[in-house]
Amino acid sequence: MSKRKAPQESLNEGITDFLIELANYERNVNRAIHKYNAYRKAASVISKYPCKIKNGAEAKKLDGVGSKIAEKIDEFLTTGKLRKLEKIRQDDTSSSINLLTRVSGIGPAAARKLVEEGIRSLEDLKKNEQKLNHHQKIGLKYFEDFEKRIPRKEMLQMQEIILKEVGKQDPDYIATICGSFRRGAESSGDIDILLTHPAFTSESAKQPKLLHQVVERLEKTGFVTDTLSKGDTKFMGVCLLHGESGESYPFRRIDIRLIPKDQYYCGVLYFTGSDIFNKNMRAHALEMGFTLNEYTIRPLGVTGVAGEPLPVQSEEDVFEYIQWKYREPKDRSE
Repeated sequence: MSKRKAPQESLNEGITDFLIELANYERNVNRAIHKYNAYRKAASVISKYPCKIKNGAEAKKLDGVGSKIAEKIDEFLTTGKLRKLEKIRQDDTSSSINLLTRVSGIGPAAARKLVEEGIRSLEDLKKNEQKLNHHQKIGLKYFEDFEKRIPRKEMLQMQEIILKEVGKQDPDYIATICGSFRRGAESSGDIDILLTHPAFTSESAKQPKLLHQVVERLEKTGFVTDTLSKGDTKFMGVCLLHGESGESYPFRRIDIRLIPKDQYYCGVLYFTGSDIFNKNMRAHALEMGFTLNEYTIRPLGVTGVAGEPLPVQSEEDVFEYIQWKYREPKDRSE
């Protein structure tokens, strides 16, 4: 998947923006993933809150907003800024690391190394392209486009093209566009496709051709423009929607994963999300005596050892096993 972008616009955009900025700082500079997750969770919950938050106490009533985050919200609402963020922004090293990690393919460790070598801006990166790998060069080339969120209307147009071409290649394929798009979001960060075929199961040998022939077809139509990486089961690349009336669109990040047919619906469930929903569902599954992940659902024996994977022909099957009422993708925010 591509770089995580801030949740879509909300009544509390100022608050969610500063939380995302703090999250990125904790991950990229301090490598404090637990703090990164805490800020992301608070931002996600607040972005869905239907009212404008008036103070930290109101925010603290929401699941995922603790006292420290509530204090920061009070400071922001009272002063219009945050001392911690002001300090971070004044620190050139932190700012540079945060900027470079926004380039697709550059993680926190690579960004820190580049900054230590004196590369602190996109201009510096362009002058030192020889230091970048193929993925990073493409990330730099399309930096501005990848920063833009994808409106739902554009996602729907791309979905139509992808499903049509996949069906032409072989009608036995099943493809699903997952992520926040499947949950009904008005905008998305990238296109994340799960692909399967009855000829590919967890018991069969690798079938890279099933993935590669779909990618090649999308390349021939001009939809897929660049390859970042292509393995046996995952393609990472760039795509472009061609406007019928000369309308121009930004280049977008696209990922296609080939999943065994018997693991497909556990995969669709997992990659549809949200992260919070997945955690809650896994916790409920454990309470009911099952272990659930992106591949399988398996019963737990009395000793806590997982048994054989259960047959799953749909997302509904998973809900049924753990005796949880089925929730449509649009209702899976938490």
